Amino acid sequence: MARIAQPSARKGAGIAVILLLIALWATLVASLAPVVGKWPVLVQAPFYLFMGIAWIIPLKPLIRWSESGRFRAPRERKR
Repeated sequence: MARIAQPSARKGAGIAVILLLIALWATLVASLAPVVGKWPVLVQAPFYLFMGIAWIIPLKPLIRWSESGRFRAPRERKR
């Protein structure tokens, strides 16, 4: 019978940190709503578009860490 590999604790921690990051980012953006709401709609739209995409930037190193234990990609050796 084949053994099923168990996910490492890093993966669970990575998921928890990602969820925490999303919650904190959403709280930050929501707290800015009273100020941003006074801006013209054509200024609000790019702001919310940027804020809706910017939270993804820290995910790549975090996902890499949860998979491999490293935040940075390994450097290629020169031959």
